[in-house]
Amino acid sequence: MTEPWIRFLLPVPEQTLPFYIDSIGYNNHEQFMSRPEGYPCYHWLHTASGSGIIHLESHSVTLPENHGILLLPGVAHEYEAVGERWSTYYLTFNGQLVNETAASLGIRFSSVYHWHIGSAFKQVLPSMISGVEAYRDITGLDHSIEVYRFLVELKKHGKVDNQPSFYSLKERLLPLLQFLESEYRDPDLDMNTMAAILDISARQLNSLFRKAFGYTPYQYLISLRLLKAKQFLIMDRRLTVQSVSAMTGFREASHFIATFRKAEGMTPEKFRLMHGRSPDNAAAARQ
Repeated sequence: MTEPWIRFLLPVPEQTLPFYIDSIGYNNHEQFMSRPEGYPCYHWLHTASGSGIIHLESHSVTLPENHGILLLPGVAHEYEAVGERWSTYYLTFNGQLVNETAASLGIRFSSVYHWHIGSAFKQVLPSMISGVEAYRDITGLDHSIEVYRFLVELKKHGKVDNQPSFYSLKERLLPLLQFLESEYRDPDLDMNTMAAILDISARQLNSLFRKAFGYTPYQYLISLRLLKAKQFLIMDRRLTVQSVSAMTGFREASHFIATFRKAEGMTPEKFRLMHGRSPDNAAAARQ
């Protein structure tokens, strides 16, 4: 951004939306700001260049380049530059589903986030500003999508307390994910085999997977097998349930059926019928 400052104030949509933008902008020379009663909306602030410090009720945190903070509505705060110049981007937003969505994504409020210098996250707010500048969204629907995208990108690229970002965890696990995509049919796959792909222990693999996805590698494998099974059931109706079971890494058809029923709430045969006629039913219909 070459402009000294950019600020867009957007009207609150008349209809209820899960998210909406209150304001968004860029400040090339951030000044001292004091809000003893906080801001009425959720408030994101991050450093584009220079450094600043934000004072909360219980502590103060420094925001160097590629660092930002997300505040809840009503959180008292002050901030100011450290040094001669502090350039910032900011986004204030609200909506009925902000808290739920942030919780489901594991996003922490009043925490400092940081990201790699070359991260795609640094382009999220400039892109949003360009969109707001180019297009007046009267309904607020497109802006609602943009707020959700911002939260997802923060989840993917933001790191808190030196913990790895979701993106870096996924990159670390990518060789295993690719291996499972091609070898899910093998009924002998176990944790030790999967851990060996990444040259780590089974315990470390379990920890990495839980941090990245919230469940274990074995749960991921079962989910992948069931996804493949559903594809086979629909795409090739000549295959028996027992054949699909063997093709997707289950040793026994009974185990496959029980696992499928638990996950989908119905048997494989009922799932197949729900998505179209079985070969026998189709033949009978033609007679």
